[in-house]
Amino acid sequence: MTDRFAPGSRVVTYLHDPPHHTRLPRYARGKRGVVVEPEGPAELADVSARGSADAPVEQVYAVRFEARDLWGEGDHQVVLDLWESYLEEDRDDER
Repeated sequence: MTDRFAPGSRVVTYLHDPPHHTRLPRYARGKRGVVVEPEGPAELADVSARGSADAPVEQVYAVRFEARDLWGEGDHQVVLDLWESYLEEDRDDER
């Protein structure tokens, strides 16, 4: 499995509200972060939580967010483990 994002890559999480289980927290949807490191492959929980035996396996990444970007305040950082399909390259990097 090839890593799509290298450590330090700037990413944006998808802004979506699926009608089923997802491990992408609502507070992190559509937010910018930085990949810390790949965590390894895992079954996509969105599919396996519905009882499907054929969940795709994707790379999971540790992604760092500034708390103020998630909640509008805070001077700390938050790291979330997120599946590759939740992420896209930050093409509008303003940092």
